[in-house]
Amino acid sequence: MKKELVIVLDFGGQYNQLVARRVRECNVYCEIYSYKTDLETIKSMNPKGIILTGGPSSCYEEDAATCPKELFELGIPVLGLCYGAQLMMLELGGRVERAPVREYGKTEVLIDKAESKVFRGVEEKTVCWMSHFDYISRTAPGFEVTAHTADCPAAAAEDEARRLYAIQFHPEVLHTKEGTKMINNFAKQVCGCAGDWRMDAFVENSIREIRAKVGTGRVLCALSGGVDSSVAAVMLSKAIGNQLTCVFVDHGLLRKNEGDEVEAVFGPEGPYDLNFIRVNAQERFYDRLAGVEEPEEKRKIIGEEFIRVFEEEAKKIGAVDFLVQGTIYPDVVESGLGGESAVIKSHHNVGGLPDYVDFKEIIEPLRDLFKDEVRKAGLEMGIPERLVFRQPFPGPGLGIRIIGEITAEKVKIVQDADAIYREEMDAAGMKETVGQYFAALTNMRSVGVMGDERTYDYAVALRAVNTIDFMTAEAAEVPYAVLNKVMSRIINEVRGVNRVMYDLTSKPPGTIEFE
Repeated sequence: MKKELVIVLDFGGQYNQLVARRVRECNVYCEIYSYKTDLETIKSMNPKGIILTGGPSSCYEEDAATCPKELFELGIPVLGLCYGAQLMMLELGGRVERAPVREYGKTEVLIDKAESKVFRGVEEKTVCWMSHFDYISRTAPGFEVTAHTADCPAAAAEDEARRLYAIQFHPEVLHTKEGTKMINNFAKQVCGCAGDWRMDAFVENSIREIRAKVGTGRVLCALSGGVDSSVAAVMLSKAIGNQLTCVFVDHGLLRKNEGDEVEAVFGPEGPYDLNFIRVNAQERFYDRLAGVEEPEEKRKIIGEEFIRVFEEEAKKIGAVDFLVQGTIYPDVVESGLGGESAVIKSHHNVGGLPDYVDFKEIIEPLRDLFKDEVRKAGLEMGIPERLVFRQPFPGPGLGIRIIGEITAEKVKIVQDADAIYREEMDAAGMKETVGQYFAALTNMRSVGVMGDERTYDYAVALRAVNTIDFMTAEAAEVPYAVLNKVMSRIINEVRGVNRVMYDLTSKPPGTIEFE
């Protein structure tokens, strides 16, 4: 059965992935596309609904991102959010101007039309997240205002007959108290989606599709031991059994003792029937990274060296037809392949292979899933919770948690500091309440005093964030006593460190990782 689809047209808004994530929370499948996607392509996808995201520009500017008026004449329900709402009004004959009073942050919204399908079940006064300096000064013909604020006369408007809805605030952000309810109403009440997209069906369909695609071919899986690659490996194993070979590359940028831990789980003594090969390539990676400080260059070197190692292992194994990678949906979007937002970071596990790599094709079974959906898929396949909910770890490993040049000495420092931090956080029960935590090594050295001696050593930064989907995150409130104990242990037990700091930055404007 073909899954129902709602598409998000991305106008460069910072919350574009959140929009798709919220739709999926309603058990409705959703994908992100650039606003430049042509109408014929949109029609060919046969979406049940279209959502227009926010954006950084003013829709009335000459070079502003736009969409054709015909988009609103396809007979497909459209929901415009913030910039998308303003663009809808402008294209259909309304007026958008610079607001007399800019609104930003939590704002009380008054619902004027309780019977609106989008606002069904929403309180008459509700708190929403505003972020705009333009406003709809005149609604387009056929629209009626359905909500307002003290400073925004058209916080929402709709043309129910044409199933067009404009919302000035951001229902996708968790600060909007009843935002998920509004998005659920749009997907089900307006678009008529059944809401039957389930993870068990996704896993079952994926295994069937992998089996059909691979046939009698042989597959090489890039196994890092992280959540994404582990779930991908188990899914492939269930689909094709011993046609799969998993190669685990210990690039010397893993967490403390992690190489041995991965081998214990997926190796010959582990519970999974996998062909497992461990490649110890620490010195090879250190040599390639010597003297390199720029984050993107480090990522690319690590990614290229991964491919080289896999190519070499494939030749030892013999004919290999496919390469499996644990790419997930945020990787795709943040690499500039899934929408219109700026490229945040490159990923070595996104995109096609170079011509000189000897594989037919990449298989990315988790490419359409957000991180929390990957975990659900893992549980569906019977992977133990301790593996599914382990701390996330990026493909480039400690290469992006060490600022500046990577050396064996720096790797040991951050491994030891990170192990202490995670141990103390786990002991304090923070594992149950904090989404992710790790230590990173800054490139800052400062003067300190240890005993009677003057030191000139590195500063370690501690990071702990709360997040559901890893698209946005806030710094966790870690008790001072825990941080103080971590600081004391790192200073006393890790050579080369004389200062420990805690990172309070949220995402956005920062990222969860350091590079």
